[in-house]
Amino acid sequence: MSTLKSRIEGLEADLMARPMRHAIYHDLPFAVFCYPPEEEWAMRNELRLLKTRLEQQADRAVVTISLAELLWTSVENSEGVATVTRKEQRDGFEAAQAQINTYLSDPDWQPLPELLLERLKPLDPDRTLVFITRAGALAPNLYRVSKLLDEMKGHIRIPCVLFMPALADAGGIRFMGIAENEGRGSYHTKVYTE
Repeated sequence: MSTLKSRIEGLEADLMARPMRHAIYHDLPFAVFCYPPEEEWAMRNELRLLKTRLEQQADRAVVTISLAELLWTSVENSEGVATVTRKEQRDGFEAAQAQINTYLSDPDWQPLPELLLERLKPLDPDRTLVFITRAGALAPNLYRVSKLLDEMKGHIRIPCVLFMPALADAGGIRFMGIAENEGRGSYHTKVYTE
């Protein structure tokens, strides 16, 4: 059995338990599941299968929320892709990345935490489980996943699992395996790693 499959089984057992064992804090009912970035397509397939099993056996609806979709919603609702494209052409990639970070962070624009909370708010915490996917869209430094989790603390009751392409080693978690991201952020959640 592959490492990914066996780790998914461990997560599944924690999600099937009553009460669920995937979260550490009641005011942040999140877990982070890390997987090697090169296993993105395998992970998507495993998530599809896990969703089916959980819906059949755990009597919960599984809702998938894409961080990539929320990212582009923020950009479009702020100044639009054309503005970011012009900024990158004029000032370079780093400046465009910083502008998108402003859209995702600044309350005057479309902050990522607010967009996520909007999607979570109507869901029933006793009947729903949320898979948050496509975190790789935030690479290399558009928005830190640890910051998102900090912003969620105390605001939700819906059990969530954030699936993040990241490598874990003695130095911590490296988002997307990028060396400059080594050891950045504190996740304050249960983290499933290799």
